[in-house]
Amino acid sequence: MTTLSTGLRHKAPRTTGGARLSPLLRLLIATQLAFNVGFFAVLPFLSAHLGQAMGMAGWLVGLVLGLRTFSQQGLFVVGGALADRYGIRPVVLAGCVLRIAGFAWLGLAERTWAVIGAVLLIGFAAALFSPAVESEVARQAVAWESAGGGSRTRVLALFTVAGQAGAFVGPLLGALLLSVDFRTVCLAGAGVFVLVLAGHAWLLPQHIPGRERVQVRGGLGALLRNRRFLALCCAYGAYLLAYNQLYLALPDEVQRAAGSQAPLAWLFALSSLLVVTAQLPVTRWVGDRLALRRSMATGLLLIAAGFAVVALARPAAWTGTPGLLPAAGFVVLLTFGQMLVAPVARAWVPDLAEEGRLGLYTGALSSVSGLIVLVGSAATGMLLDSGLPAAVPWLVLAVVPAAAIGLLPRR
Repeated sequence: MTTLSTGLRHKAPRTTGGARLSPLLRLLIATQLAFNVGFFAVLPFLSAHLGQAMGMAGWLVGLVLGLRTFSQQGLFVVGGALADRYGIRPVVLAGCVLRIAGFAWLGLAERTWAVIGAVLLIGFAAALFSPAVESEVARQAVAWESAGGGSRTRVLALFTVAGQAGAFVGPLLGALLLSVDFRTVCLAGAGVFVLVLAGHAWLLPQHIPGRERVQVRGGLGALLRNRRFLALCCAYGAYLLAYNQLYLALPDEVQRAAGSQAPLAWLFALSSLLVVTAQLPVTRWVGDRLALRRSMATGLLLIAAGFAVVALARPAAWTGTPGLLPAAGFVVLLTFGQMLVAPVARAWVPDLAEEGRLGLYTGALSSVSGLIVLVGSAATGMLLDSGLPAAVPWLVLAVVPAAAIGLLPRR
């Protein structure tokens, strides 16, 4: 186990002149912002494009979205291991090239097999660059904490804020370009990653001091025997499955209530705006009061409550503005739950990872959760198309994060 820190609360001493974020940390945080602008310009509109423009059945749309998530989250372990072996620069640059190709292909795809190929390429691209960036942010955050800068969760919260700022801008850009067509949206997303590729080819260091390269072989066996880490992965997977309903269950609810997908961009903007404005204060407040396990448990309960809000309102079948209120309540509760779960899960990984294998463990966190989302998304698509009473799918989805609390590792 790594000895980067000793406690679960990560309450570093407060200093009036704490260490400043390094140039590398600032670059990596800006990277997350740029990644999400390009990604979220496209993804929120993919479900409607597949179901309406291409006429796919609900279960097939769910499967395609699940494959995208699995090829991304499920293969993070590959990208993380490659980052441990070769360093983050070549892995990040390769991922950007693949993301550009994937978005361009998706914009041109007219058949199911082509769509599946494009979304797999889009997902695998992120499986390369995201664990490389996330593991280095976590490693740098631990160093920042050790230097007296404050709790590592604050750095990871700032990383989350940057991502959500990109998720705020992205859908608005996509909604604007969607007035032309979906192909234009995809090409714009590819264009953003062209700029990211050029910037990182120029700015990302060839070698990062303190980061030692390790062999790929030998790390997976120890990881699979690490029960506490695997328990964290499963609980995080339940959160990710719930978060994925922003792209599967929520669009259906918005379409039902409003008769179009137009309010969807504003709901995504609401989520991102909440994170941008509230993430850091929430992280600071929670970090001073709750241990990591209790923080994640509270976040999962909030997410479960968000699904329950829609379930309770669905029998009334409200439409128009009143019909969108439960969906807005779901987004708000899910977002506050995300604020608690996401930074804490990333902050927990260095305590559970084998020395020198932080990329592998960071990737595995997403890989296990990606497998859960792959199975869960297809099941959710079938559930939404099952003809059961309208509240049932949302009640089932509420149970998932609530049950996941029991999986969280204990001291």
